[in-house]
Amino acid sequence: MIGFLRGKLLAKKPPQLLLDVQGVGYEVEAPMTTFYELPAIGEAVSLYTHLVVRDDAHILFGFYQEAERTMFRTLIKVNGVGPKLALTILSGQSASEFQRCIEDSDTQALVRLPGVGKKTAERLVIEMRDRLPALSEISETAITLSPGQQNTTAGNPKQEAITALCSLGYKAVEASKMVQNISGNELGCEEIIRLALQGTIKK
Repeated sequence: MIGFLRGKLLAKKPPQLLLDVQGVGYEVEAPMTTFYELPAIGEAVSLYTHLVVRDDAHILFGFYQEAERTMFRTLIKVNGVGPKLALTILSGQSASEFQRCIEDSDTQALVRLPGVGKKTAERLVIEMRDRLPALSEISETAITLSPGQQNTTAGNPKQEAITALCSLGYKAVEASKMVQNISGNELGCEEIIRLALQGTIKK
């Protein structure tokens, strides 16, 4: 229904962003891998999108790369994986990293993601493996108009990072511990989240 949006980035507060498209503001939820590539507030950006229609809401999801959207659409077809969990998975790993986990049957890496238990990880490996050939044909290209760049958001970046991690499924105590272990007062929210997730996945 809505294949992509092109407009001005008005706000970004992981996992949500606001896009002005010819005077209409679109609220979009996006994985952290997309947030890492977003330009500064006020600049132009285009995102591949997927619309989820529920009885109580219409939720628009945005992706910097077409491969991410393809992976998202494939993930939500897996039994027990909804849009929120799919967003969490793509926040912790890029589409190519997730694909490698499936190819290598690396369930240990998958269970480190919040919301992914052993049974879910095994189900992902089994159900996603047959779909990988088609996914591998999708290149990780983007339709963003401006080059991605880090942007320090207003407020307390570490606190914003903790809030974002909680939105992705991490418990407050766990999210706080992940963030507090990161040094560097000059880091922005997105960079803090990136380092926190990298530290978790590599354990």
